[in-house]
Amino acid sequence: MNPNSGVLLPHGGYRKLRSYKVAEAVYDATVVFCRRFYAHDRRMTDQMVQAARSGVRNISEGSGMAATSRKSELKLTNVARASLNDELLRDYETFLRQCGLRVWSKDSREALAMRSRLAQDCAAGLPRSRPGVVRLTGLFGLTDFVQSAAPELAANAMLCAVNQAAYLLKRQLESQGDTFLAEGGFTEKLYGARKRQLKSDESDVSAKSPACPLCGQAMQLRTARKGPKAGQSFWGCSGFPDCRGTLPVPVTGSIRAGGRSDTFRRRAEGG
Repeated sequence: MNPNSGVLLPHGGYRKLRSYKVAEAVYDATVVFCRRFYAHDRRMTDQMVQAARSGVRNISEGSGMAATSRKSELKLTNVARASLNDELLRDYETFLRQCGLRVWSKDSREALAMRSRLAQDCAAGLPRSRPGVVRLTGLFGLTDFVQSAAPELAANAMLCAVNQAAYLLKRQLESQGDTFLAEGGFTEKLYGARKRQLKSDESDVSAKSPACPLCGQAMQLRTARKGPKAGQSFWGCSGFPDCRGTLPVPVTGSIRAGGRSDTFRRRAEGG
């Protein structure tokens, strides 16, 4: 489907967004993390997994809602960002703090290396694996890394991934806001499309309008307001009120002289 066809706004294609790919990897890895470290705490597992799921599903839902509502798209994208940045991120920080583990500074050597690795789907040029060494192989390897890495490494890797997803969603929100300001929303596009259609219809009618049988000017399609033919369409001279020529709108074929027909037809024929 052409996203620019009809009156629908451009929408869909969320699977290609980097924000969606990172959020989906975070969701999958969070499930594994909770099964490993919170197996005894069902409530905590449910809350963390739900926050991660919200980050993914609100991106896809917002992408679909964009067809008819820029406002809903912005709202759902922000819900996705908040679920990850204001809820899930804090849960991973709490895990490290309560376990007496270190929360890496964002500018630390470890955090920079982890973020660089997560920026690639599958990192290239990695050294050969060694027995007993757990290595993050890129975003698509996050789940396997969390399954086997030491708690501090696993939780900090998740912090880096969640931070990346939240940052990407923040940029996405800014872009959506700019698009809304520049192009407007669905209601504006619907009104514009309707206005263009009306102009097109008027042009079509004008192109097919007959010449007035009295003065030869183009005629306009009008509707009778009173009398026995009230509500019916007819052709009226564009020179009205100076010229009062009329013709009926044909029902099945050619236009017949009418309106004040007998008098006008005789005059038009020179009678």
